[in-house]
Amino acid sequence: MQRQGILNSHIAKVLADLGHTDTICIADCGLPVPEGVFKIDVALDLGVPSFQQVLDIVSTHMKTEAIHIAVEMKDHNPALYQYMEETYPKDAFQWIETNHEAFKEATKQCKCIIRTGEATPYANVILRADCIFSDRP
Repeated sequence: MQRQGILNSHIAKVLADLGHTDTICIADCGLPVPEGVFKIDVALDLGVPSFQQVLDIVSTHMKTEAIHIAVEMKDHNPALYQYMEETYPKDAFQWIETNHEAFKEATKQCKCIIRTGEATPYANVILRADCIFSDRP
């Protein structure tokens, strides 16, 4: 048994198996999971755990080179948008400008979707793994 780190064995395994440029999605409880994409469901109740809680914990244990976000987050979830801008480097954001449908299409390439209990609109991101021995922080 681990003494620290992510205790959810499915999430810990996915993170350990990621290679450079592999992607995972952290999602609200309403995002559809495409056929064939592994779903890790940590939702317990509406809002529990929150998107922010899961994102912050996963981000602590995953080296990320890009965060893909649907442009709708700016208008339809301004509090989360502000949190993202205050917490993560702006040069890491890669906005999916077309629409949320394009975001859903991009989830088909993810190694997994971690479903949170979040119940606010457009609380979804795709994290692209960086190389752990690169010179980026």
